[in-house]
Amino acid sequence: MDFALSIVEQGLIYGILALGVYITYKILDFPDLTVDGSFPLGAAVTAVLLKQGINPCFTLPLAFLAGAAAGVCTGLIHVKCKVRDLLSGIIMMTALYTVNLMVAGANNVPLFSKSTIFKNNFFKGIFGGTVPSYFSLVLILAVAAVSKICLDLYLQTRSGYLLRAVGDNELLVTSLAKDKGNVKILGLGISNGLVALSGSVFCQQQGVFDISSGTGAMVIGLASVIVGTSLYKLLTRLFGGKGSDFFKITTFVFAGAVLYKACTGIAIKYFAPKAMKMISAVFLLAVLIFVLVLERSDLPVLLWEPASISC
Repeated sequence: MDFALSIVEQGLIYGILALGVYITYKILDFPDLTVDGSFPLGAAVTAVLLKQGINPCFTLPLAFLAGAAAGVCTGLIHVKCKVRDLLSGIIMMTALYTVNLMVAGANNVPLFSKSTIFKNNFFKGIFGGTVPSYFSLVLILAVAAVSKICLDLYLQTRSGYLLRAVGDNELLVTSLAKDKGNVKILGLGISNGLVALSGSVFCQQQGVFDISSGTGAMVIGLASVIVGTSLYKLLTRLFGGKGSDFFKITTFVFAGAVLYKACTGIAIKYFAPKAMKMISAVFLLAVLIFVLVLERSDLPVLLWEPASISC
């Protein structure tokens, strides 16, 4: 039970990160490597604030703003300095390593004795001194749900439609008398803000800040998005497009993150540590091939009417 809870918790945390990667990879078509730096940036900001006794709830929006600032810097390098998208992300990721060290003050900052959103006197008082083990999952699910709903609502606004149009048709944005560069900068800011928010939650759940926590974050986010979007396409085909009216693609981004963390969790639990990366890669490849085969097969369209409430 604890193993399953841990997988879901980690999957939801990285699902918030995957939402940010979804904006850059699927909407903006921007290979943003800033993710590997903005994830520990959110954790570094959180660690410093917690050490100063700031309310843990305030660390989440402040971490988001710090990540958004990093994303805006990446956008400015790309748009204003005319640097290629991939290179601008690499430049910012490299710079953020030093920034994270300067913010946190050390490579590793333990937070076991500090109050966090998972461990504080308020919740201890509610539960009579002992917080249930499942409560961490409830909190993470709440943060993930708020992040997902806010992103879904934003993408339905005028600004959100412009953001989606930039990735598909930049000329359309220009024809509407809007600066496509500013729209890209905004999208990168929101994306890295979500990534930093994920890093903040991860830092508080683990009880420690580590400068290397962002290593491979881009890979995890990208894998989650690819798996999630593949499952979304499969559902759309199964239900003749009606499934997409009920389940939004952001829901499947979280599903992809949980599935990916399940693969790595199984590899850690049942195989030798040195084989973990290989087993994780094989599991992920198997999932992708399975989804691809189902997509190309002649699947019958199921008759199913979605409810009016979408998620």
